[in-house]
Amino acid sequence: MHASIFKSIKDLGAEYVRFAPWYPYPKLAVAELEPPDGNKTSWDFSLIDPIVLDYMEASKGHKSILNFPTIPQWMFITPKRVPYPADPNTVDFSYGGGNLLRDTTLKEVSDYFARIVSWYSKGGFTDEAGKYHKSGHYFKIPYWEVLNEPELEHNLTPEQYTKIYDAVVLAIRKVSPETKFIGMASCVYGDPKFYEYFLNPKNHKPGVPIDMISYHFYAGGNAIQTLTDYQSTYYDKSEHFVTSVKFIENIRKRLNPNVGVATNELGTFLTDEMRTKPIPDHYWNLSSAVFAYLFIQLNKIGIDIINESQLVGYPTQFPDVSMMNWENAKPNARYWTLKLLVDNFGPGDKLVEVNPFIMAETDYAAQGFITPKGKKVLILNKRGKPISVKVPANFKGAAISTVDEASAEGPALTGIVNGDTLEMKANAVSVITIPN
Repeated sequence: MHASIFKSIKDLGAEYVRFAPWYPYPKLAVAELEPPDGNKTSWDFSLIDPIVLDYMEASKGHKSILNFPTIPQWMFITPKRVPYPADPNTVDFSYGGGNLLRDTTLKEVSDYFARIVSWYSKGGFTDEAGKYHKSGHYFKIPYWEVLNEPELEHNLTPEQYTKIYDAVVLAIRKVSPETKFIGMASCVYGDPKFYEYFLNPKNHKPGVPIDMISYHFYAGGNAIQTLTDYQSTYYDKSEHFVTSVKFIENIRKRLNPNVGVATNELGTFLTDEMRTKPIPDHYWNLSSAVFAYLFIQLNKIGIDIINESQLVGYPTQFPDVSMMNWENAKPNARYWTLKLLVDNFGPGDKLVEVNPFIMAETDYAAQGFITPKGKKVLILNKRGKPISVKVPANFKGAAISTVDEASAEGPALTGIVNGDTLEMKANAVSVITIPN
């Protein structure tokens, strides 16, 4: 899949593509797997560098977000040593555990991340034993995100995480003062405690910037539901999430209004049982339509960065969230919908109401945008069946691009709106460009 994966990133042309290798593959995520003994260290980027360098090349010319979220396990207090597979390709979800870091000053953990940043931005670093490691890398790192879902991966409290964030940020700033920082990467979007604590400047050390916060959302159903039930469940869950976002925004504006917001993992989940079976083709269209719906709702609220998760999934690694078909290396409908949005909308667009369409509002969602490329309407079918939408008279002759079951694993199909009725296939997502 290698060539297709990185070609897809380059072709997408998106800002803020997030790179986050995580703990089920310790040798691909952790650069120092063994503790230093005073004479030698275990620093090793030989398996990590090829992936990072390909990512940097594919995202060249765009703002990137780097996040090495996995803290080496030896830094945590655990009953016994936490092992890791000798084979870097072996999945190991047991590389975890511990809630307390062994170094209460946090210098150990903050220096670890500062050395990673130095490796990629300053050409190398000096390790704990005084040995210099040369990388030859001099990348600019626009954004660094500190950890990932910390309240899940190590059950960190808001207080614990905030202290780690401050220590890591202060250490990295010494190496890369131009880098901006993203905090939280939270998976608990409905709990206000984390946001109340982290966003309060009084809880941070002087001079520690919070450029942005991030949090995640996955719409899911339950084991007694069928995929047909998910057609409505996903949208119900999305509405709950949007309500939570509004509460988070109130907290942010009250405590730290200059902080930006990234919803940098958005997707849909199937159950574990469903993941063991072939995923139906129409699921990808459903998932892509849900993301387009969230794109509309989060734009209305004013969220800065809206990311779809994730580029590459496959069995054992949340296959239901993939934008790529792991069997033939082709991008699926989730990718092509994201590209449709990237190609048509961007910062500075003005949201406008669309003339009322003559149909039950619950069958579709639509939003008008005034963009530098003209007036556009994003419309999606919220139903798992075809619908007809009555459109205003001035839509006649408009260009339309659509991701649906007909476009399959290819780019959006293009055409012209010929009459006053728009025929939409199940879970279709379309962008209409209105003639001036």
